[in-house]
Amino acid sequence: MNQAEKRKLEILACKARMGAIIGTFHAKSGHPGGSLSAADMFTYLYFKEMNVNPSEPRWADRDRFVLSKGHCCPSLYAVLALKGYFDWKELEVLRHVGAMLQGHPDMKGTPGIDMSSGSLGQGVSAACGMALAAKIDRKDYRVYTVLGDGECEEGEVWEAAMFAGHHNLDNLTVIVDCNGLQIDGTTAEVGGVEPLDTKFESFGFDTVIIDGHDFDAIEGALQQAKASDKPFAIIMKTVKGKGVSFMENQVGWHGKATNAEEFKIAMAELEAQLSGLEASNG
Repeated sequence: MNQAEKRKLEILACKARMGAIIGTFHAKSGHPGGSLSAADMFTYLYFKEMNVNPSEPRWADRDRFVLSKGHCCPSLYAVLALKGYFDWKELEVLRHVGAMLQGHPDMKGTPGIDMSSGSLGQGVSAACGMALAAKIDRKDYRVYTVLGDGECEEGEVWEAAMFAGHHNLDNLTVIVDCNGLQIDGTTAEVGGVEPLDTKFESFGFDTVIIDGHDFDAIEGALQQAKASDKPFAIIMKTVKGKGVSFMENQVGWHGKATNAEEFKIAMAELEAQLSGLEASNG
């Protein structure tokens, strides 16, 4: 992609990170760490990759997206707001009683959400079902799902992988956000999920390992996925808490919101990044 296009995506991803911080701060709860690590992929999917229409969220021929690690929805909500599915102001009432945006995605109440999720391991199974439905109905839409690396400790993930390989779901792209941390510590200490690429390959996937914060790498991986004649797994190496210095690679920010002082610091850092990106964009 050209530099201007890449800069536009970087600007949008920075705004998505700001949205995640805003939402979790006002909610006084939530999961900022994994939301920030996945923000670049969410941005690319909705602004470059997927065939979707915010004015018609239930369009039958749209590409589908399932956030299997549903607790990391704050930055996904921000991306959906930026895309035009709903007003940005909704982020300020995240998790509030009666609000549209809750702590896990709700397909019945939130435009742009294709599957309710949150119970880890189940989202990827739903994505497999959607991909198989497309095959049965002779539809061309593709299905994308994002998992956490800690989530890959769930047995259902590998049942779904076996299903995808067996049915040769070449319209399915599984994306694993490998930030190396989960609620109880490092994934290496808690579950030892690596090597994820060879695990997926053993179930009939093609795979690639990328830097999940590099838009050129994201683009190349998704192009490989579309060219493959197998289900495809993208293992993206990321930084939990990406973009906020005191959150980066800190397991404690898996599931807590900023206080007022931390919020000011986080937003100041992200606003400085945004200003720099906008300035360099001309």
